Amino acid sequence: MNQSYQMNLEINLDDQATFNNFYAPKGSSQQLAKFVLQESPHKIACLVGNRGAGLSHLLQATCQRGPFHTGDDVIYLPLMELQEYPAQQILEGLDSASIVCLDDLHAVANKDDWQVPLFNFFNDCRQSGTRLIFSSHQLLEDIGIKLPDLLSRIQSGLIHIINDFNDDDLRRMLQFRSNLRGMYLSDEVAKFLLTRLSRDSKTLIDALETLDTASLREQRRLTTPFVKSVLKI
Repeated sequence: MNQSYQMNLEINLDDQATFNNFYAPKGSSQQLAKFVLQESPHKIACLVGNRGAGLSHLLQATCQRGPFHTGDDVIYLPLMELQEYPAQQILEGLDSASIVCLDDLHAVANKDDWQVPLFNFFNDCRQSGTRLIFSSHQLLEDIGIKLPDLLSRIQSGLIHIINDFNDDDLRRMLQFRSNLRGMYLSDEVAKFLLTRLSRDSKTLIDALETLDTASLREQRRLTTPFVKSVLKI
């Protein structure tokens, strides 16, 4: 990873954001997203999905996998956090990396001072062969890009929409992540969590981390009363 950029911008990747612990049922849009990021030859790819669909997880997983497999630099930029920084300074020189992941493209897409720098960055990456991966919570034509040439550049890549999980998928996702932590999560407790918490994956996984810590500390199983007391729900 290009440590200089990560350190200067104080960006830390989530160690838990890997492909191995991303729940992707067979035949799902999540499984196809993993294929797009790991195997697809496309130089430009954009993942589109609602908040909590795992977009940030997938982009960070790409960055954490990249150095191990390619030996080259990879860059992850959370644009929601960086939108007030000068775009030119943020993007300058990143075309020397092998992969650049721009998370939350919708956060800057309608900003006047990002239009030309993003367009020039696309052109620089095309010349250098850098692979560009984006995420957006909205369809590209709806995020307010004002420069037609910039929109056409982004739309020239592979666009993959990640669907929301249904109730059964969310329950299985919780149990999948619990098993990775060595915890048993019953159907009853999983369903209880889904009725009391926001249904986006980040909120649910953060809750599992809290429960894991409490379970180890108190040597308790994950029962509904215990979960209620720990999470105060």
